[in-house]
Amino acid sequence: MVFKRYVEIGRVAYVSFGPHAGKLVAIIDVIDQNRALIDGPCSGVKRQAMPFKCMQLTDFVIKVPHSAGQKAVRKAWEKAEVNEKWSSSNWAKKIAAKEKRAKMTDFDRYKVMKAKKMRNKIIKHEVKKLQKEATKA
Repeated sequence: MVFKRYVEIGRVAYVSFGPHAGKLVAIIDVIDQNRALIDGPCSGVKRQAMPFKCMQLTDFVIKVPHSAGQKAVRKAWEKAEVNEKWSSSNWAKKIAAKEKRAKMTDFDRYKVMKAKKMRNKIIKHEVKKLQKEATKA
């Protein structure tokens, strides 16, 4: 198993739980083996120490110097277009789909069920047609 995402200065991480759950942050400095100094310039997370257990590392890295100021981090964040890259990633799309599913009402789930039944009925009909043609030929 080869690791591709390392804890490094400038690495963008997704906060998985805690008060800032669901937000993106950048690692600014490593405090010790369990915690890092993080800053979320465009996600509303103030600079603070956060344990690595709360974070999931992403593929994105911004170019910032060691213990950079908040303005430098914001500028590097916007230059790297992290928010646009994140919103187009599969990870963010899965999270959005999960949230959308969780917010569905009973009637929405009913409509989805009926649509799936209709789709499966159409597919079944087309497959039977193709099988019938294949047996004739």
